This record gives sequence, structure tokens and C-alpha cells, in this order.
Amino acid sequence: MDMIDSSPVTAQTAPSGQAGLKKQRLLIIGFVVIVLLVIAGIVSAIIGLLQDSATTAKIRDIFLIFMAFESLIIGAALVILVIQVASLINLLQNEVKPILKSTSETVNTLRGTTAFLSENMVAPIIKLNSYLAGFKKLTDLVSFKKK
Repeated sequence: MDMIDSSPVTAQTAPSGQAGLKKQRLLIIGFVVIVLLVIAGIVSAIIGLLQDSATTAKIRDIFLIFMAFESLIIGAALVILVIQVASLINLLQNEVKPILKSTSETVNTLRGTTAFLSENMVAPIIKLNSYLAGFKKLTDLVSFKKK
């Protein structure tokens, strides 16, 4: 019969459920904060657009300056990303590929060594053991000792 594990729930499973609940709460709080920030941005944009044209032009100019600064930051991040990708490709070509080739050669050498040992050492020992076992059985049958 198969044994079914009917042990009670241990204390180890309870904290993981609480951690999942905390994570879910943090996710919901983060989502609510993001929604509130978007709503605040929309409200401030509407208030800014309802001002006179000189104030709206100043807000527009400040917004364009922030957008230009953001594009500079994104451009720098992309340059750093391209450099990192180039470094990774260099690592793969110059270090990982030779290691894989060396490992493959080692495995092939090991395969040959095991085949050699099997043919030249293990097989003769097994034959010798089988002959000795047969000889022992023969001597047991021929002997006149009673048990």
C-alpha cells in the first residue's frame, strides 16, 4: 500500500504565506501611489494650461528642458548598455568558447580512457574471476568432504 503523507502543516509554510501577503500588499500600495502621481500630473497640467499664455509658455519651456535632459540620460544609458554588450560578446568569444572547447576535449579523452581500461583491464579481470569461480565450484564438487 502507498503511504500518504498526512503530517500537519508545519510552521515553515506559514511565514512564506505571510511573505506573499506582504509582497502583494506592497504591490498594491505601489500601484496606488503610481496612479495618484499620474492623476496629480494630469491635474497640474490642466491647471497649468488654464493659466495665461505667458505662464503656459514658461511651463512648456521648463517641460521641454526636462525632456531634453531625460533624453541625454537615456542616451548615456544606451551607450553604457552597448559597451556592456560588447564586453559580454568579447567575454563569450575569448574566454567561454575556449573553456567549452577544452572541456569537450577532456570529455573525449576521458571517454577514450574508459574504453581502454574496459578493454584491457576490466574485461580480463572479469574473465579471470569467472574462471576462478568455475574452478572453485569444480573443486567443491570433486572434493569428498561432507558438510
